[in-house]
Amino acid sequence: MSNKYIVKILDAEYINHDVKRFILEKPPGYVFTPGQGTEVAINLPEWNDKFRPFTFTNLVSQNYLELMVKIYNDRSGVTKQLGKTNAGAELIIGDAFGAITYKGPGVFIAGGSGITPFISIFRSLFRANLLKGNRLIYSNKTAEDVILYPELQRMLNGDMLNFFSHENRIGFGLNHIDRNYLIDNIRDFSSYFYLCGPESFVSDLSKILLDLGAKLDSLVVEQ
Repeated sequence: MSNKYIVKILDAEYINHDVKRFILEKPPGYVFTPGQGTEVAINLPEWNDKFRPFTFTNLVSQNYLELMVKIYNDRSGVTKQLGKTNAGAELIIGDAFGAITYKGPGVFIAGGSGITPFISIFRSLFRANLLKGNRLIYSNKTAEDVILYPELQRMLNGDMLNFFSHENRIGFGLNHIDRNYLIDNIRDFSSYFYLCGPESFVSDLSKILLDLGAKLDSLVVEQ
């Protein structure tokens, strides 16, 4: 990590049952591209060397930084500690990095908190009136796991499909997104595909998309 910045938490709140939003000071001159994130540690003696990657969700033009972090209280790790960390505390962040950047209209496929790199991209495109032509397939275990459902629905205006793997609900799928689901719900496999989520989720869907005709250089995933 080339640079480190100590930033104060300005606000912290849960936005669903296990995702917490943090509003942070923005260091002077700090830049990122929508879709990018940074390494984050908590500025406490026992935590200041434990860095984990999280994605910025705010607009580049805003004078603060925003992170949305899934809190794992069943693990004794960084996110559990972040669940106890609130306004006034300090975090340590590095420079921005990340391979997920917008290349053109396409299909965004997110698993759980893998939606976070897409939030800043969607917000930026929406503000510029350029979001039309993009679609989102968003997979979660249950409806209560969805992050920013009202805002995503408003921005995408009908171009959002929710997939719930652990709910038996009319109109929603079960188990996992598979080949048949993609064939039924994607009209054009020559477009860009943006994928983010658990490693196996991204790997499995990348293989299926390539088999269905997607081009390798049209897959945008975190390397």
